[in-house]
Amino acid sequence: MLTEEELTKIADNLAEAEANRTMIPRLTATYPEMTVEDSYAVQNTWRARGEAAGRRLAGRKIGLTSKVMQEATGITEPDYGAIFADQIYENGSIIEHSQYSNVRIEVELAFVLKEDLVGPNVTIFDVLRATEYVVPALEILSSRIEMEGRTIVDTISDNAALGAMVVGGNPVDPASVDLRWVSALLYRNETIEDTGVAAAVLNHPANGVVWLVNKLAAHGDSLKAGEIILAGSFTKPMWVHPGDTVHADYGDLGAITCRFV
Repeated sequence: MLTEEELTKIADNLAEAEANRTMIPRLTATYPEMTVEDSYAVQNTWRARGEAAGRRLAGRKIGLTSKVMQEATGITEPDYGAIFADQIYENGSIIEHSQYSNVRIEVELAFVLKEDLVGPNVTIFDVLRATEYVVPALEILSSRIEMEGRTIVDTISDNAALGAMVVGGNPVDPASVDLRWVSALLYRNETIEDTGVAAAVLNHPANGVVWLVNKLAAHGDSLKAGEIILAGSFTKPMWVHPGDTVHADYGDLGAITCRFV
């Protein structure tokens, strides 16, 4: 375990990198003894600073829940991060590309809760009962740590590489559709770049939320009614650049479009 001084220094360096749109060296290169619990301590420091500055916690993101994402990163276990309200964009938004680093897009489903979820021992049926609706979402990835050779220790410290998210399409009752078979077509500048099916997320996207709430219980935390949960990507990350338009077609669940400038 790292010292409080070391954890604070890492949080300070990440905050500076975010402000300056730069990257810091891999934490695992600088602190080879750093653990997953150290990483969540860094993330919690970042979150606490945000809340102290008046930012509102709106939900959580889950990362690395699908084989395609694990293969893309070389990391074989999920992680999670915090979502603040000011990181959520509406469908059709024009987004400033330069506020993020290493900008990529992932295709996901978001769960909006109507009831609290407290682990441990939460099941998929508990998650489905506690969900008000499920809605299409895009995650905007932003990495403040150099990407080559990253481990889960690096990604967790970096708030699971969350930059922002875009919500759109048609909200659905999770009891009215087999969420495993929700699929999406991902376009960049009118050219199809990727496709995916939501079952890629742990065989059912609600299983991402199951993993999250039980993991949070181990950290003395839980999910609250009204929170929005990004359940994990079922496409590989797609790089985007200034001037790009992104369009994700979810069939009956509608579509999301955003443009980067």
